[in-house]
Amino acid sequence: MELKQMAPSIHILWLLSIQFLVLVNGGKIPAIIVFGDSSVDSGNNNYIPTVARSNFQPYGRDFNGGRPTGRFSNGKITTDFISDAFGLKPAIPAYLDPSYSISDFATGVTFASAATGYDNATSNVLSVIPLWKQLEYYKNYQKKLRAYLGDRKANGVISGALYLISVGTNDFLENYYAIPGRSSEYTIEEYENFLVGIAASFTEKLYELGARKISLGGLPPMGCMPLERTGNLMGGSECVDSFNNLAADFNGKLNALVIKQNKKFHGMQMVFSDPYGILMKIIQKPAVYGMVFALILLSCVLSKLIADLMLFI
Repeated sequence: MELKQMAPSIHILWLLSIQFLVLVNGGKIPAIIVFGDSSVDSGNNNYIPTVARSNFQPYGRDFNGGRPTGRFSNGKITTDFISDAFGLKPAIPAYLDPSYSISDFATGVTFASAATGYDNATSNVLSVIPLWKQLEYYKNYQKKLRAYLGDRKANGVISGALYLISVGTNDFLENYYAIPGRSSEYTIEEYENFLVGIAASFTEKLYELGARKISLGGLPPMGCMPLERTGNLMGGSECVDSFNNLAADFNGKLNALVIKQNKKFHGMQMVFSDPYGILMKIIQKPAVYGMVFALILLSCVLSKLIADLMLFI
């Protein structure tokens, strides 16, 4: 079976939680605005000096024309499916892609950068776009949007847009547990709290800039990622339970943050979109979702790509 058949099951929980958010607020979503890492980067890293790129085959083999776009996927990514589902456009463009303009970005744009994290130290590992810089790009986007649409219409897009945030995995797997630095400064619990503090500051700044509908994405069962399983030789290349438990614990803290900020900020409607449960079900019982072959193939492909990438680091 084709890998692209995995998409509906993987994205369904996020889409349902967002649909609930829209129903609560009412009205049509005029745009989708995205921040985060490789899970939602549609090609920004192609335009910065970093090795963290996916502009080569087999990436993009199921995208229009079978071409790699900078998405870390065989085809569309989560935000593309969400945009399509809300009738905006079939794919969300990268802000740094010069082939697009503000007329394209007016209904959806991503500032995300693969290999980034909440922590600035995480983005420094592979010289990618930190979260604070993504926010600066968004401020610049607002200026362009107002010049393009006028203040009244632009303000309507800004307040009515759906803001998606998907980030955090790299902070643990590519930073805290991979290189010396943060692990000598913080216990893992202290580091979790440090990251949650950054998440709180980021969503507060978005609110101050006019965002009202926000989906804060949680971590997947990151102990089941191909690289973690490949490195778990003593554990029979099974999922690393400690990393999965960490992801679940961190998600609990993010969910608590969402509850707190919804009470704190007037007019904010934020949901916590947790991919952990459904992805774990797919991993544990892939046959139920028709994905036995797809998961095996995906694991092999990603392991090979990661090995190739390490040659350049």
